[in-house]
Amino acid sequence: MALKSYNPVTSASRGLVLVDRSSLWRKGPVKGLVCGKKSSGGRNSRGRITMWHRGGGHKKLYRFIDFFRQKWDVEAVVERLEYDPNRTAFIALLRYADGENSYIIAPQRLAVGDRVISSEKADVKVGNCLKILNVPVGTIVHNIEFRLGKGAQLARAAGTYGQIVGRDSGKVIVKLSSGEVRLINGECRATVGAVSNPDQKNVNLGKAGRNRWMGWRPVNRGSAMNPVDHPHGGGEGKTKCGRHPVTPWGKPTKGYKTRRKFKQSDRCILTRRSK
Repeated sequence: MALKSYNPVTSASRGLVLVDRSSLWRKGPVKGLVCGKKSSGGRNSRGRITMWHRGGGHKKLYRFIDFFRQKWDVEAVVERLEYDPNRTAFIALLRYADGENSYIIAPQRLAVGDRVISSEKADVKVGNCLKILNVPVGTIVHNIEFRLGKGAQLARAAGTYGQIVGRDSGKVIVKLSSGEVRLINGECRATVGAVSNPDQKNVNLGKAGRNRWMGWRPVNRGSAMNPVDHPHGGGEGKTKCGRHPVTPWGKPTKGYKTRRKFKQSDRCILTRRSK
């Protein structure tokens, strides 16, 4: 997909850069594969805001994505490519030989009419799903399963991927697009190819209102608040936030590592992601 820029006929279109979605399906999703999605406005079950700067936004339908690809040895045809408001990547509608439909995350260079399959002996072709142990070294993959039977968890956002760089006693060494190198069980599954819509990172929304349509509310500086609202708040005129910047709940931020120590999956990380 290419990027679209606009002539500055209004102040909102000055600098506006969006992804060209003209080749995607223009009508609604398959009714049996969606459900209503209730917006929480960032509040938990007690009604308290636990995620700041959320609220409003357009109504959305949630598309059920098949992250498991458990229909083994049944060929499917790509019916169409669609936009999904719940994720940055595009999705593809598959129609299996037995008549069943399902959505998957669309990889790059997957076209309407292509045939894909989930099998242990599948060809190394874009869209095919197979055990990661059967994927040749050097292959680009996405939708990588991290825990056996849990479904794809790694490399699902637009433009992300992992590369098979080696094998070691039933496990596979995968380098992710963040630079992190992980050890993954060879029985886990992955899909060949990189995730679609790599130009998403170059989008410029052009105005604050377009962010509000997506459910994001304005972000305010802590130093502009009152002391009751933020640890940085209060004081006469412009004041510094103190020795160490913190979150609204007093936890250190801006470089403070929040990953739990001695996490079980630490032994699977061979190289940390590049800073």
